[in-house]
Amino acid sequence: MNVTVAKSSGFCRGVQNAVDTAMRIDPQGVYILGELIHNRWVTDVISARGIVTVDSVEEVPDGAVLILRSHGVGKSVYDECGKKHLRIIDCTCPFVRRTQKLVERYSDGGYTVVVVGERTHPEVIGLCGWCGGKVFVVGNEDEARALSPEEKNIAVVAQTTCPEEKFEKIIEIIGNAGEKTVEISKTICYTTKERQKEAEKLSMKCDAMLVIGGASSSNTNKLFEICARHCSHVFRLYSAGDLDVEKIKKFKNVGIVSGASTPYTQTQEVLFKMENNTEVKATNEMDEVVAQMDNGQSKLRKGQLVTAIISSATDDGVAVLLPFFKKEILLEKDEIDCEAYNKEEYAAKVGEEIEVMVLSSSNPVKLSQKAIKQMKEEESKIEAIAGGEEFDVTCTGFNKGGLTSSMGTYSVFVPAKEIRMGYVKELDKYVGKKLRLKALEIKRSERKKEIIASQRVILEEERAAREQAKAEKEAEFFANVHVGDVVEGKVERVTSFGAFVSVNGFDCLAHISDLSWSGVKNVTDVLEIGKKYEFKVLKVDEVNKKVSIGYKQLQPQPWDLVSEKYAEGDIVHGKVVRIVPFGAFVEVESGIDGLVHVSQISHEWLENPISVLQIGEEVDAKILVLDPANKKMTLSIKALLPEPEVTKVRQRRDGDDKGERRGGRKPRQSRENRDDEDEFREWSEGGTGGASIAEMLQNKTED
Repeated sequence: MNVTVAKSSGFCRGVQNAVDTAMRIDPQGVYILGELIHNRWVTDVISARGIVTVDSVEEVPDGAVLILRSHGVGKSVYDECGKKHLRIIDCTCPFVRRTQKLVERYSDGGYTVVVVGERTHPEVIGLCGWCGGKVFVVGNEDEARALSPEEKNIAVVAQTTCPEEKFEKIIEIIGNAGEKTVEISKTICYTTKERQKEAEKLSMKCDAMLVIGGASSSNTNKLFEICARHCSHVFRLYSAGDLDVEKIKKFKNVGIVSGASTPYTQTQEVLFKMENNTEVKATNEMDEVVAQMDNGQSKLRKGQLVTAIISSATDDGVAVLLPFFKKEILLEKDEIDCEAYNKEEYAAKVGEEIEVMVLSSSNPVKLSQKAIKQMKEEESKIEAIAGGEEFDVTCTGFNKGGLTSSMGTYSVFVPAKEIRMGYVKELDKYVGKKLRLKALEIKRSERKKEIIASQRVILEEERAAREQAKAEKEAEFFANVHVGDVVEGKVERVTSFGAFVSVNGFDCLAHISDLSWSGVKNVTDVLEIGKKYEFKVLKVDEVNKKVSIGYKQLQPQPWDLVSEKYAEGDIVHGKVVRIVPFGAFVEVESGIDGLVHVSQISHEWLENPISVLQIGEEVDAKILVLDPANKKMTLSIKALLPEPEVTKVRQRRDGDDKGERRGGRKPRQSRENRDDEDEFREWSEGGTGGASIAEMLQNKTED
């Protein structure tokens, strides 16, 4: 026996939506206006969930939830729901809703509306409920002829499940009955037309036809009528229990069609029963949807997504039916996508379709819902990665070409040149390390899924970003810094020649010579690393990106405070820091030097101070002249020495006569001596010299 199943068997889109809604919704306080679909098995499952079916809106408590079935309802029903404050879940089929709008528009436009269909069918009753004027229901050709000839402007629509042949004959009768304006809208659902055409074609070539569906299903009844016109042996079945296998064994070619309100599980059950009791070969008229019944395993492959139908629930999980499998397959509870498996909850979902992934196609077949969720999450991440999103993996290995790793079901490969900027010689050192990557290419095939990625592009982007940020920061810095500005900076590091100071994130140099007025040997004698100070901007070189700053420029100079610390006549203690032919310079404090003229060193006549003083020697002296404005201080050591009874010329030390010949004139002064005289003249200007003319003459006479 050859069995052919019509391609368009099972729920239509509108019915599927209504059933899915009823199966998903929380049943508490939910009602359905009228039987959801004309199928007892489905309505029993819905009722078992706790959803109540009512015949009128009056039966629904105020504020409850009301599901409107796919057949649709009249306009007044919506008004009644509004008065009772019901929350409507409208499952009206889109094709029915379109017809309702047409009917309302034509009726409001003054047309007499003619609905071709069954007068008692819920859809037709609902369509009539959208007419404010005249409306007639025509169920056959005689009723079409009986229309009053006075009706001049007529709009004709069809019940969505009306047979197309029947509709064509009726509109022909209406159009030919006198002078009328007839607007025709062929509102038959295209899926209904396809289902009916397929049933007609199949019944014309089969020895017997099985029509599966509820006895009250209008579209199933129409399929039966169509098949009966072309085939002598047509059997009407509600379920597999109605099938008498003995009656059909004698037929060579058997066709199967089912109504729009018939779940596919019922068709499967019929097929299973036929296969178990006869030698059946299943075929498909359209595109080989039905395969030879070999348990379906030959059509399964690992990773495949399959739509399954829940058939029962046990403590171990959910039993599901797969297309053209002889038996149920267990979807283990650990593979169900739920927080906690509840047998009763899934028992109420019997008949629902769920999507599962094939984890194993060998015996036993293993299915999973969770794997689909994981796959979708992974694919969502892959899409983001394909769009340029950064991701990271831990390197697990390497080969000659680069590094290897994995992410979910994808392998990851990083070519050696893409690891970092520059050549990488030792790839093994990256094993176990985290890699930050961006995809260069994503390959997908049934056998392999691979991401070819790069870490180098991230490093290059970050370097470019840093350089850009630095350039912008520098531009902003140089736009706001000027010579003479006082800025705050943090000492970051020191060198032998100065300190590098961060001013608003830019490194400026404070040279060691600009740290103290008195001079320092080490930067850390003045500045502490990590501490903030105020500096004065001395030089700005935007071209070479250099800024010089000074610390001492904001500190008072030592001579500025001299008048507050010292006065003429004070005794000071200091250190000889420099000796010249005309005297010695004594450091009173850092940055303050005083001159002791050679004539003020001793009561004795000295030709050279070095005869009595040495550099580094500490001495006491009296301030003779103090001139802070010109940064000059004249000191006297001899003023603190007792007056001698007789002034004697100090004997020369050995070697003191090197600069003078015996019995002759003094030699010409060297250039160095002339410089010393110039320096002395600078100090002696304004009467600040160290010896008077009388003193010099006296000393000369004594000599």
